[in-house]
Amino acid sequence: MSIFGNSIFGNKATGSIPAVGDVTGPESSQQKSDAEWRQELTPEEYHVLRDAGTERPFTGEYCDTHTAGVYQCRACGAELFTSNEKFDSHCGWPSFWAPLAEGTVRYIHDRTLGMERVEVRCATCDSHLGHVFDGEGYGTPTDQRFCINSVSLKLVPREVEEQSTPDS
Repeated sequence: MSIFGNSIFGNKATGSIPAVGDVTGPESSQQKSDAEWRQELTPEEYHVLRDAGTERPFTGEYCDTHTAGVYQCRACGAELFTSNEKFDSHCGWPSFWAPLAEGTVRYIHDRTLGMERVEVRCATCDSHLGHVFDGEGYGTPTDQRFCINSVSLKLVPREVEEQSTPDS
């Protein structure tokens, strides 16, 4: 199911796009107070994850990394993306062509700053991750680019399996 066109956000042909704040995906299951989030997160993490801010392009820790592993939500630890879906878009932020699984992220129609965008949030704790864009021609399997703030993520590298030799 696509999040664009005749799908989650209605039919582009008829213009039936929900109002700001309409969301898709499961309701957040992790409820914390603002004070708890401020205590657990750095000021930059709080600004991006809880205030829907954006880190400066080309400054994030994972912008150019190619380490194999799983990307978790920095706020709650939920697994969101893998290195298998990460690609080099050269946009200044880590880019993925799909989340780890359906239901790991949720989508909000975002009309802020005079733009039509789709915000991506963690389905577990409702933290802001970034935005998803469709039809930009990157040649990925979904033709989508999940443009995600590095500060919203924590990479857990895949363990290198040790090669053991049988005892002689």
